[in-house]
Amino acid sequence: MNQQQNIQQNIQRVTGEPGVYLMKYAAGWLFYIGKARNLKKRLASYFKNSPRMDGKTAMLVTRIRDLETIITRTEKEALILESNLIKRHRPRYNIVLKDDKRYPSLRIDLNEKYPNFSIVRKTPRDGAQYFGPFASAQAVRETLRTINKTFKLRKCRDREFRNRTRPCLHYQMNSCLAPCCLDVQPEDYREQVNEAIMFLKGRTPDLIQKVKKEMAAASDTQAFEQAARLRDKIFSLERTIEKQIAVTTDFGNRDVFAAEQSGAHSVVTVLSVRGGFLTASRHYSFSETMPGKQELMDAFIRQYYERHPFVPSEVLVAAKLEDVRLIEDLLKGLKGRNVRLHRPVRGEKARLVKLAQRNAQNELKNILAQRDAEMDLLRRLQQKLKLQRLPQRIECFDNSNISGTEPVAGMVVFENGLARKSLYRKYRIQTVAGQDDYAYMNEVLKRRLGKTTASTAYPDLLMVDGGKGQLNIARAVIRELKLDGCFDLIGIAKKDEKKGETQDKIFKPARANPVSFGREQELLLFLQRIRDEAHRFAIGYHRQRRSKRSLQSVLDTIAGVGPKRKSALLKYFGSLKKIRAASVEEISSLPGFNRKVAESIQKALSTNPKH
Repeated sequence: MNQQQNIQQNIQRVTGEPGVYLMKYAAGWLFYIGKARNLKKRLASYFKNSPRMDGKTAMLVTRIRDLETIITRTEKEALILESNLIKRHRPRYNIVLKDDKRYPSLRIDLNEKYPNFSIVRKTPRDGAQYFGPFASAQAVRETLRTINKTFKLRKCRDREFRNRTRPCLHYQMNSCLAPCCLDVQPEDYREQVNEAIMFLKGRTPDLIQKVKKEMAAASDTQAFEQAARLRDKIFSLERTIEKQIAVTTDFGNRDVFAAEQSGAHSVVTVLSVRGGFLTASRHYSFSETMPGKQELMDAFIRQYYERHPFVPSEVLVAAKLEDVRLIEDLLKGLKGRNVRLHRPVRGEKARLVKLAQRNAQNELKNILAQRDAEMDLLRRLQQKLKLQRLPQRIECFDNSNISGTEPVAGMVVFENGLARKSLYRKYRIQTVAGQDDYAYMNEVLKRRLGKTTASTAYPDLLMVDGGKGQLNIARAVIRELKLDGCFDLIGIAKKDEKKGETQDKIFKPARANPVSFGREQELLLFLQRIRDEAHRFAIGYHRQRRSKRSLQSVLDTIAGVGPKRKSALLKYFGSLKKIRAASVEEISSLPGFNRKVAESIQKALSTNPKH
C-alpha cells in the first residue's frame, strides 16, 4: 500500500465534525492549513478527480505525506483556530496578508486636546481614528493638502507644537487657529476636526450644506469676511467632489472585493466606496497559493479587516462564499454593529462588482506580462553566462568598513528578478582583526553556506562584489565546504576609467577575461542593480553600527545616564544630532529625566562636537 492509499484510508476514519486540518510533506513540513464545516467531506474532496481542481492543487495533493486534524466544537471555533495556526506557522500555500506598508493612511487621535492629521503606514488599534488606506502616497498627500487648505487644524508635529513660542505662517495665512500659542477654545478646534472627519468619511455633500448655512448666518449678521471665508471653503469642497466618481445613488459606504487567478498567481482587488463615491482601488497579489477563488476570498476578507480599522456597513463580493454568516459575525465584532456580506446579481451594486472584477483581471494581466519579461531576462542571462541552472534565486554579498572599524557585510536576495527584502541578511564580522576585505568575505560566505535549511536554500547564482580577488575567495570557500556544482558563481568589479574601461566587469571562475555582453546591456544593468542594492544595504548597516557606537560612547561618559536613560533618548530622538538640537526642557520632559540630568547631557554634547 502506497502513502496516498494509506492517507485515503485514514480519511475514512476522520469525523464529520467541524475542525481544522494540517497538510504536511515528508519530514513533517507543514505547507497548508484549512478549516472545514465537515472534516471528512472536505478532505475526501481533495482526493476525488474533480474537474474544478486546478493542476497545482492536484499536484500538491499527490505530495501529501501526513494529515493532521483538530476537532472543534463549532465552525466559529474552527475559523479562529485556523487563523491562529496560520499566523503561527505561516504555511507556504496559505494566504498570509502581510503588514500593509504599501498603502498609507491618515491618523488622528481624538483623545488629544488639539489633534492633527498625520500620514502613517501602520494602523494599530491604539484608540486613534484611521482613514484609508489610500491607493498611493501621492493620493494621501493630496488629501492631506486639501484638509490643510480647507480646515484650520494645526500642521506642526507634536514636538514643534509643544515648543513653539509664536504663531507660524499658517496662522498668518488664516489656515490654522494657532492653538500652540493662542487661547483657542477646544470646542472651536473640535468643530474643525469634526468637519475634516465628515470630509474623509465621504460626507462632503452634507458638509457643504452645513457650511452654506453657516455662510448664510454670517451674512445675516453682516460678518462679511467670515462669510467670504466660508464661501471659499465651499468652492474648495465642490472642486473635490468634481474629481470623484459617483458609483452609487444611495451615498453609502461599502467595500467591494473581487479575485482572479491564473496558475500560481492570484490577485484580489478592493474598491472603497465612501458616501457613494469611489475613493480608492487597491490590488493585492499572491503567488504559490493553494486555495481556489472561493477560499481565497474568504481568507482574504477575514485578514483584511483585522488590519483595517474601518469596517463599512456593507461588503460586496464577486464570488459566492462558504462562510458568509461566520464572516458577518466576525465583522460585527470588529465594527460593533451588523455588517452585511452580499453577492449582488443585478443593479448598480452588481455593476460595482463587475468593475472590481475588470480591475482584478487587468492587474493580473499586467503581473503575468511582467513575470514573463522577468523570466525572459533570466533565461537570456543563463544563456549569456552559460549557467548550469536558471538564476531564479540570486544572492549578492558586499563588505563595508572604514579602516577596519565596525566591519560588516550584507547579503541581498533577488528571486525571479525581484528584490526579496525579507530574505536580506546582515553580518557583523566576528573573527577578523583589522582591515582585510578578503578575510571578511571568507568568514561571511562560510557562515552563509555552512548552514542551509529549507528557508535558506542555496542560491542558483551567487555573486560577490570585488572582482577576481573576491571571486577566488568564494571559490576556495565552495571547495572547502564541498559545494562544487551546487550553484553558479560570478564576481562583479567596477570599471577602471584610468585604463579606459567603459563599463563594469563580470568575471567567471577559470576565465581570465570578463564576460562581454555586447548588445545585451540590460543583462549587465540587471546585475549592476543587484550589486548596487548589496552595496547600499551593507553601507546602511555599517552606518547604523558606527552611529550606535558613537552615540553610546559619548552618552556613556555622562554621569546619571544609565542604560534605561540611553535607551529612552535613542528611542525618542533617534540620533545624536537630534539630541544635541533638543532643548533642556524637551529632554527633561521625558519619563525618568529631570532638569539636572538634561543639563548634564547638553553640556556633555556641547563639549564633544566631533561625535
